[in-house]
Amino acid sequence: MKILITGGTGFLGTALCDALERGGHELVKVNSRNCDLTRAESLDQFNHLKFDRIFHLAAWTQAGDFCLHHPGEQWILNQRLNTNTLAWWQARQPEAKLVCMGTSCAYAPEAELVEENYMLGDPIESLYTYAMTKRMLYAGLLALHKQYKLRYLCAVPSTLYGPGYHTDGRQMHFIFDLIRKILRGKNLGEPVVLWGDGHQKRELVFISDFVADLLSLVETRDNDLVNIGNGAEFSIRAYAETICRLVGYDACKIQYDTSKYVGVKSKRLSTRKLTGLMGELKRTPLEEGLRQTVEWFAQQKALVS
Repeated sequence: MKILITGGTGFLGTALCDALERGGHELVKVNSRNCDLTRAESLDQFNHLKFDRIFHLAAWTQAGDFCLHHPGEQWILNQRLNTNTLAWWQARQPEAKLVCMGTSCAYAPEAELVEENYMLGDPIESLYTYAMTKRMLYAGLLALHKQYKLRYLCAVPSTLYGPGYHTDGRQMHFIFDLIRKILRGKNLGEPVVLWGDGHQKRELVFISDFVADLLSLVETRDNDLVNIGNGAEFSIRAYAETICRLVGYDACKIQYDTSKYVGVKSKRLSTRKLTGLMGELKRTPLEEGLRQTVEWFAQQKALVS
């Protein structure tokens, strides 16, 4: 197949492209250096090609408290890149199936994180703008399917982790920030200070597990929204203690700063629909996934030594 991937050099994009290339597919990888998706004509350079699939992974965001400080930019830039991608799909690549990423933060914090609730209620205030741009992306898929019969799949991931995370200075998702701080605590003697009281819970899914599920769903599901998670969540303290054990650092030295931003207290996607479609989920054991991630991160000398 001929496949176009926006966000093709990001954390997920790199892992997805590797899997697709192993499958023998011909790829066009789009990133901010070769295609500015905020410009309406940016994808016209590919008009002469006909794609079987489009994976739209690009988004303008970062982890941590980034969304608190950039709500206006997030709205304008994400709306532009999403609308421009969907408009080009409809006008130039209507035979292609478009696969895009939703976000778990689109769910209202008081609701069960089940697909039927994706568009209901208000997302958490601190992530509201980014969450609503993802809801608008999904609304665009629904509209284009309704009028033009275009085919799509929207996957909603829990936090992805594993080797190969970007290390270009952007704020890191919590699990990578934990690993970085604990490694620096061991290697440099820096204090390890984590945000919140450590009792807030998060769900992780290993990057290769997510990609495998996504590619399976692409083959079998049209015009659907599906959560892809792990089915279990653990506290920040539990993740930190596991990392400390793997690294050889005393977890009792960790300090918790309750004045810092922590987001929602719990975030676990319902995987009932996913297991109904795929059967028992194949998941990398948490400690093994963290071991691989820690070993990779430890090799990034500029960050940890």
